[in-house]
Amino acid sequence: MQLMPQRLPADIESQSFVIIDSLFEGKRPFAGGAWDVARRIIHAAGDITLAEDLHLPDEAIAAGVAALADGAPIFTDTMMLKAGVSRKRLPRDNEVRCILECSDTTREAESGRCTRARAGMMHLGDALNGSVVAIGNAPTALLALLELHETRNVRPALVIGMPVGFVNAAESKELLLAEPRLAGLAVRGRRGGSPLAAAAVNALAILARAKNAG
Repeated sequence: MQLMPQRLPADIESQSFVIIDSLFEGKRPFAGGAWDVARRIIHAAGDITLAEDLHLPDEAIAAGVAALADGAPIFTDTMMLKAGVSRKRLPRDNEVRCILECSDTTREAESGRCTRARAGMMHLGDALNGSVVAIGNAPTALLALLELHETRNVRPALVIGMPVGFVNAAESKELLLAEPRLAGLAVRGRRGGSPLAAAAVNALAILARAKNAG
């Protein structure tokens, strides 16, 4: 068996992007910053068909980049997603916090009233204003955020809605995209996950660093 040559992580990533670019040559579904985000999500999934389900409006990309460039905090729905955010790529040493770390989430969930994700989101409330919220696992977290927006006018700068699964995942994302007052990025349908949401955050962080450097 012939072993493959060893490559540095940066080389693997850059070569992967070259391959993805070539697969979409002449037919890219997005341009500019939206393509930077799409390409990194596709890379995280290893699936070029994901491009068909991506919702990446330019105005939402711009809102997320501007918020991160200004130092906005990032809230995630899982510890896995939090771990997937590359600190070295953040433009302003932005705070990264998982909503499950909020006090009383476990107690409230164990009471049977709601999931930990919903409890954490509801507990944060107004602290979400102006932030970047990334959801890769729990539809209940996204639904709670939409409820906060409706009842208390809580308004993050950007919502990355990428919960995965068969129960309320697709539906919660459609509700996000139907809300004109919220800037949202999403993977439509059942697909999603923490790696994809983290990839979106990292892509936006890179764009924000370039914005600050320029």
